[in-house]
Amino acid sequence: MHDVVQIGYGPVSQVLALMLARQGHRVAVVERWSEPYTLPRAVCIDHEAARMLRAIGVGDGLARVSQPAPLYQWFNAQWEELLCLDWSADSVSGGPEVNFVHQPSLEAEFRAVVREQPGVELNLGWELAGFTDRGDHVEVRLQQFAGTETRTLRTRYLVGVDGANSTVRGRLGIGREDAGFQADWLVVDMKLNPGVTLDIPDCGQYCNPERPTTMVPGGVQDGRVCRRWEFMRLPGETRDALQDEAHVWKLLGKWVRPDQAELVRHTIYTFRSLVAETWRKGRVLIAGDAAHTMPPFMGQGMCAGIRDAWNLSWKLDRILRGQAGDELLDSYTAERKPHVNGVIDAAVYLGRIICIADPAEAAERDRAFKAGTAAPFPPFPHLTAGLVAQGTPMAGLLSPHGTVRWRGREGRWDDVVGLGFCVVLRDADPATVLRPDQLRALKGLGAHVVGISAAPQGDMVGDMVVDADGKYLSFLTAHGAAGMVTRPDFYVFGGASEAQGLAGLVDELTQALGDHGVRLPMVAEHAAA
Repeated sequence: MHDVVQIGYGPVSQVLALMLARQGHRVAVVERWSEPYTLPRAVCIDHEAARMLRAIGVGDGLARVSQPAPLYQWFNAQWEELLCLDWSADSVSGGPEVNFVHQPSLEAEFRAVVREQPGVELNLGWELAGFTDRGDHVEVRLQQFAGTETRTLRTRYLVGVDGANSTVRGRLGIGREDAGFQADWLVVDMKLNPGVTLDIPDCGQYCNPERPTTMVPGGVQDGRVCRRWEFMRLPGETRDALQDEAHVWKLLGKWVRPDQAELVRHTIYTFRSLVAETWRKGRVLIAGDAAHTMPPFMGQGMCAGIRDAWNLSWKLDRILRGQAGDELLDSYTAERKPHVNGVIDAAVYLGRIICIADPAEAAERDRAFKAGTAAPFPPFPHLTAGLVAQGTPMAGLLSPHGTVRWRGREGRWDDVVGLGFCVVLRDADPATVLRPDQLRALKGLGAHVVGISAAPQGDMVGDMVVDADGKYLSFLTAHGAAGMVTRPDFYVFGGASEAQGLAGLVDELTQALGDHGVRLPMVAEHAAA
């Protein structure tokens, strides 16, 4: 009996397998292709996903195949700036808002670490033939992709991470909601020749109605800088004509010459905005592109899938250890679906800025941006439902990640204090405001219960975490909070305006977990250690 069977072995499935295996669970992966896909697709890893990857031991690999994002600028046909997102700025998670990656190289890093996990069984060259939810387990039937052999696996949970055309989603009969955005784009990936520097924006959208165009970094492959161009298919233009290689080089002509770069691939993608109605039926779940597809203008497709995996992994860990009922998984769709819808809203907003092929409409857009009357950019979403203390400061926000000093060590919070639930109180030891039964319950959760201060002060109770770069104290101050409780996936469960309010917050957390079937006290566990 496996703990989890995953259908598909793209980057989101690789990350989920690694997260679960590092928690000691038995995972089987099923993938019809024996060899990995070698061409790039996604090019962005945001700060939140980067923090997750560092937490599961692939931070060094990410650094080898990525480069920090520059400014993300949007220009009109006259190269006047319409919009600028500072993706180079320091993020709440530490480091730049975005890193650009070479996806095949990143996946190679993922696969190498997965192969080191004894709890992962790879079934490459096999595909899903069917499955049956038996109530206490799922029976999964496999068919050899290039042969006649069959086999059956038994698992406690099945996760479909099998792409936008998900077989698992289809067999569950789950429909998808359409946000109404669709456009065909020619995607072109290139590797620059050594020493070549192009006279183009580092990262930008050229919102020219004659040919809306995207130019972004593509990460690093074998020490060579990669670049991506995307060209919108115009009304009346055939897909075949747009994909002709001679025509591709004609489109690239104003940006790069054949003697400056190697053409890696060119193909047409249809950008859509689709979200599954539900992401769980019984013991079967979906994640990644199986649950959602979105336009690429926010660079969030793969990042959203990694968030799915992180959300699922810590909840499945509790359930698989008998520390929670599977009702905890009810919060998966409740938390992730609104978040994804918010990301899609932002991506569609950007898509509707750039995907204008009518000159008069483009001129009206330009005037609105210059006059400051354009519709405001949608805020990046946070958690609005599920396992959060509604109505408390910071509830559902992503918690900061900064440099701290504690017990003779200095480094990032995740490395120095640790992963999992955290109870944090400003300038005091939380034990002074929590009851003994609450401390026992938190110990059972494997929670870190710490005070944090700007500098060591000898008259304080207990050993204090020192906020070396001021990130945590600034976060608390900005939200009028004395303390907070954070979840294993770095989101704030809730905040307390006064120190005494932390006790009520801990009660709310344990009650919320109890409502999901958790039996306390628990065996201490890290969420992704």
